Amino acid sequence: MASWIIVTTSKHILQLFEGKELVKTYPIGVGKILTPTPVGEYTVINKQRNPGGPFGVLWMGLSKPHYGIHGTNDPSSIGKNVSLGCIRMQNHDVLELSSKVPIGTWVFIRS
Repeated sequence: MASWIIVTTSKHILQLFEGKELVKTYPIGVGKILTPTPVGEYTVINKQRNPGGPFGVLWMGLSKPHYGIHGTNDPSSIGKNVSLGCIRMQNHDVLELSSKVPIGTWVFIRS
């Protein structure tokens, strides 16, 4: 059964589904007013452990260039509009999510 993700920026949540079943909801940080998280339909195109910089323990790149779902070195940013458009997760959450979604997983971002 295929996994897919819905990101709701206004609620600061990322929801993981398998088929029609909601598997888990995660708290997230999203883009600032001037650099909003882009609404649309994307796929996970790559994964990188320990990418360095502010991306925490893992980066999952999206099919929209320069955007991704990643960990953070600033856990207090979760639940806020603080990023340059990427989706931030707690490091332990992004590792768990990454283990459940393969490359090619659909990511639907809505406001």
